[in-house]
Amino acid sequence: MAILMEEFNKISEENLPEKPSGAKTVNWKREVWDWAKSLLWAVLIVAVVFGFIIKPVEVKGFSMEPTLNNQDRLIVYKLMYTPKAGDVVILDENTGLDEALVKRVIATEGQTVSIDDQGYVKVDGVYIDEPYIAEPIAEDRRGDHEYPVEVPDDCVFVMGDNRNHSTDSRSLQVSFVPIDDVVGKVVFRILPLNKIGVIH
Repeated sequence: MAILMEEFNKISEENLPEKPSGAKTVNWKREVWDWAKSLLWAVLIVAVVFGFIIKPVEVKGFSMEPTLNNQDRLIVYKLMYTPKAGDVVILDENTGLDEALVKRVIATEGQTVSIDDQGYVKVDGVYIDEPYIAEPIAEDRRGDHEYPVEVPDDCVFVMGDNRNHSTDSRSLQVSFVPIDDVVGKVVFRILPLNKIGVIH
């Protein structure tokens, strides 16, 4: 009887399907750890990008019309940015208005700014081409400076494109803006979708 059972077991083992040679046992702990590492790297990359390179912002107010409108969503480039005349920029909350502002750089350090009797702007005695403005500057919106005025070192002179409805460097509340208070350059509008695109 013992011999018969031994033979039966032998035959049964021979008929069992072979384990595929390429099959591997799943190590769930390792799988979870790999996923966790990938997620951590993704979070770190996003944090670096949005902390040091770009920043999403929302426009509040109407001082940059017609270029930008209230509640537009923008992408701002920050990394090693140096303000240049004509750039649309975000200023931090250190402005005299105690809030972040979006304005256009009109002049940089060492340049002179003046406003003529018709409300048009000159930089270093030359009229600047401004197809983006809503209208020329009204007489009572020339601000607090005596023109021409020279921009101090490490500062910029900014204005809103909606010249008669913008508090900016013409006012002593804001005046000359230290470069350190410029967060970055507005490069792209992401909302509303019908106006998505590069900002000039």
